[in-house]
Amino acid sequence: MTTATHHATDAGFTLAEEHAMATALGAAATGVRGANPLVGAALLDPDGRLIAVGRHHGAGTDHAEVDVLNRAAAAGASAEQIAAATMVVTLEPCNHTGRTPACTEAILAAGIRSVVHAIGDPHRAAAGGAHRLRTEGVEVRDGLLADQARDLNRRWLAAVGTRPFVTVKIAQSLDGAVAAADGTSQWITGAAAREDGHRMRMLADAVLVSTGTVLADDPALTARHPDGSLAARQPRRAVMGLRPVPADAAIRGADGRFHALTTRDPDEALAGLYAVGARHVLIDGSPRLSVAFARAGLIDELVVYQAPLLLGGRPAFPDLGLSTLGEALRFEPDEAGGGAATRFGPDTRLRFLPVDGDAPESATDAVHAASETADTSATRKKG
Repeated sequence: MTTATHHATDAGFTLAEEHAMATALGAAATGVRGANPLVGAALLDPDGRLIAVGRHHGAGTDHAEVDVLNRAAAAGASAEQIAAATMVVTLEPCNHTGRTPACTEAILAAGIRSVVHAIGDPHRAAAGGAHRLRTEGVEVRDGLLADQARDLNRRWLAAVGTRPFVTVKIAQSLDGAVAAADGTSQWITGAAAREDGHRMRMLADAVLVSTGTVLADDPALTARHPDGSLAARQPRRAVMGLRPVPADAAIRGADGRFHALTTRDPDEALAGLYAVGARHVLIDGSPRLSVAFARAGLIDELVVYQAPLLLGGRPAFPDLGLSTLGEALRFEPDEAGGGAATRFGPDTRLRFLPVDGDAPESATDAVHAASETADTSATRKKG
């Protein structure tokens, strides 16, 4: 356990709570973006000492509140010590059962009587956690480092309840090509990078490509292990465009998880996928589709696998329609999901978030600002 000064701040929170929230934000920022927001949590004892820190690790895993409770117990905290603690969490605890049980019930079962959260949960299905806890006599306070928490998940917050979160993944050469001039692209990146790309598919609810990609490459879009076997969790496979998908196309499969979206409108395509339950859509190796979503401002996360070769072939983002540097679509490094830059053998995975006009500071800067506040106060072919 670490110790922090325990006295009231002007905002009504203790310095220990501010330190804990900054720590929770830092933990949250190492999580995986997608269907769920990045969330971190911390437990403080009555003297302001940090008992444990947890975070959400991705779709289908324990939420941050449950993770921190488990970590506290694993670190040797007794049930009595946990019950006497204050839980500090970056997002209002959820109040519904989805892939995992409601966090409110885990908090109540642990006997915790004090909760501090940064921002409310805007997702209608999950909201109401604070009210649920208060009805059971739990003291709930909110608003601590709210701006930093909001900025960390700004793209998820913009999408939640209306459309899926969109990740665009590309594998390219140093000169930005996703295929050679003759169309060959198997393989631009090495085995380790491709394995990580399939891990991304396992986490997504749907993988989306254009009809052009289907007709040119006939991708299967399944999530596979390095030995070629299918992963236990498979995304839906979706194609958008006006041309028909051949009856024998690999993307159709035989499991009923194929969706044909007869539209060229990104908003309509996302609405169709949202209607069948997709909350995280991965656009994987479909350049013109990536361009359409970029033009529409619908890229929430950009993941680039950079291979150390020069190809001089087909660009990752053809025909963006930009004529001057001032029109550039700008992105910022994202430290979530393992870091802004991660090596996979000879290749480098780069993660980016779009720079929004109304978001002056980056998600990484927001976490750094939170800490300072507390201290001072895979590929296309046959995919």
